[in-house]
Amino acid sequence: MSTDSDDGTNASSTDTTDDSGGGHCSTADSDGEVAEEIAVISFERKLDTATEIVEGIGDRYESIDVIEYHGDVFAEHWGEYDCFVGLMASGIAMRKTAPLLDDKWDDPAIVVVDEELTWAIPITGGHHGANQVADDLATLGAVPAMTTASEAADKQGVEKQAKALSSHVVNGDSTVATNLAVLDDELGPVERLDGPRAVVVDDDVTVLKRNLNDGIVLGTGSVSGADEDRFLGAWDRALDELDRDWADVEFVATATRKADEEGLLSAAATRDVGVVAFDKETLLEFEGPTPSKAKELIGWPGVAEASAIAGGADHELVTEKTRYENEVTVAVGQ
Repeated sequence: MSTDSDDGTNASSTDTTDDSGGGHCSTADSDGEVAEEIAVISFERKLDTATEIVEGIGDRYESIDVIEYHGDVFAEHWGEYDCFVGLMASGIAMRKTAPLLDDKWDDPAIVVVDEELTWAIPITGGHHGANQVADDLATLGAVPAMTTASEAADKQGVEKQAKALSSHVVNGDSTVATNLAVLDDELGPVERLDGPRAVVVDDDVTVLKRNLNDGIVLGTGSVSGADEDRFLGAWDRALDELDRDWADVEFVATATRKADEEGLLSAAATRDVGVVAFDKETLLEFEGPTPSKAKELIGWPGVAEASAIAGGADHELVTEKTRYENEVTVAVGQ
């Protein structure tokens, strides 16, 4: 199972818990898995590269500052940022930050990058923002050198899954066990519970909490082989018709039989949004009002409406499905 922004996760549904809070490390019950406030630490001679980083990826974060390096720069700003990007040799960053490290759930993430933007190397906090920033630096040409086990195995840890689902990890210590399960392909579908509910979990169960109170879900179906532009156009039109934008979108929802559509996954990666794929049983439970030929032919309900309803926090269908360019159908749920 994977829930990265360019991959899909299988999901079963008894749906959602309370959904307030955010993914930022200053949020009281968040474990800081998403980096939102960045500081680029740079020597004076490398400030042009620092500016290039800000111009290249700055719009993906709440803030990104450039701070000129001096011997105590990390200590001086420790705790002010989610992630430090050290435009310097890894040894410098390691020596200067090692005495400051205390707890991986509280410490800022650290990534180092060279002046030529050849390598982006997460040093600490890989699952807490460093891998995310390294991935973003890859759009500038840097090769992200990730050594966290799940990424090395080309799988997504639960922290990255949480980001794709517009949620955050509440009980961080549990991810040791659940990430091992990811590596062994033993972590089951993400379960979603309808509230109000009280839940008792063991130490090897990771709890994810939604970040948005009124987010929407883009339920999506398609013909096989629809390209990225078709999906992007369909989603953008659906949002325009609702007078909503991408900041309101929690994730894209679809069916497991559509989860490997390259055009869908590429479009989701372009918009930096997660893809959740619901199984047949879940979609039948949340079948939409519009009749679908697919149910008569293969037993599946209409994917767009059913996945929008299944994915929405309140299981509500905001707009019924609309077909775009005869290739992509989109319905909106919340």
